[in-house]
Amino acid sequence: MTERRAILSGSAFEEQIGYARAVVDGDWVHVSGTTGFDYTTMTISDDVVEQAEQCLRNIEAALAEARCSLADVVRVRYLLPDRADFEPCWPVLRRAFGGIRPAATMLQCGLADPRMKIEIEAYARRGTD
Repeated sequence: MTERRAILSGSAFEEQIGYARAVVDGDWVHVSGTTGFDYTTMTISDDVVEQAEQCLRNIEAALAEARCSLADVVRVRYLLPDRADFEPCWPVLRRAFGGIRPAATMLQCGLADPRMKIEIEAYARRGTD
């Protein structure tokens, strides 16, 4: 039987909306759209680059709990209300993903909270032991 388990970050949003930060399904790890909130303090920076960095820290924490890392990411989606905010994030994203080159998409769309300037969704595949 395939392992399926939810990974929770402690974000108030997970409880209020009813979702998991990530779901492990066999070798696949599906990380929900992750924002720049620091989920321990539920605070968020006004700076889009700082938000992108926090998104990646949040994603890394979920992946670590799933026994994998950013190196296992095969697909990312970047969601931003203002597409002009995307290019300033490129250096942060390149540091995280430049060596692994996952498939990627950027979408301009509204996010759930006006303080959110970027949301990142990731899919990873764990290596077989």
